Amino acid sequence: MIPSKKEWTDALIARHGATLHKQFSSATVAICGLGGLGSNIAVALARAGIGKLLLIDFDRVDITNLHRQQYKANQIGSYKANALAENLLEIAPYTELQAVTTKITEENFARLLKDADIVCEAFDDAECKAMIVNGVLEQLPQCYLVAASGMAGIDTPNTIKTRKVTKRFYLCGDEVSDVANSIGLVAPRVMLCAAHQAHTVLRILAGKYEV
Repeated sequence: MIPSKKEWTDALIARHGATLHKQFSSATVAICGLGGLGSNIAVALARAGIGKLLLIDFDRVDITNLHRQQYKANQIGSYKANALAENLLEIAPYTELQAVTTKITEENFARLLKDADIVCEAFDDAECKAMIVNGVLEQLPQCYLVAASGMAGIDTPNTIKTRKVTKRFYLCGDEVSDVANSIGLVAPRVMLCAAHQAHTVLRILAGKYEV
């Protein structure tokens, strides 16, 4: 049985208090890219009680995604944004979700992200990463940006970290490892980086900023 909205809200308030719940539940967070990073970021933020998530990815679920991304075998072939929205509604039924299956470009990113308080960059492609980072910092002055760099391979998890680059820009990862120079992406290490990004979002909303 799905709990009522009041029961759900009361449980979240009991967990982290009324003040934090208000800050989390009134926030809109955009997640750009819904692969290993983005899908795990979304799950963590939905569980924390973020009010609205913008889920943005034009790609579809593939069998090769299932070892590290938050999808199910029966969702292969579905748009990631739609599939993830389905899964999140099972986890956090009162989270407002907007699934966007459009590819983000230099021409449309400002329109797609204009309502976001925080943008999470979770792309694989370096050019797409640079486009979002530069675009948000230059054209969306109201947004914080939480990006990722370096989580490939089976190296120690202890090198995954969060660094404050500027007042509005945070970078998570080891900032070194590259898919091309390793065995690829391994679920636990990718999830660690995603957890750093999600937790950084919560800290920003709570007014807890890195030094």
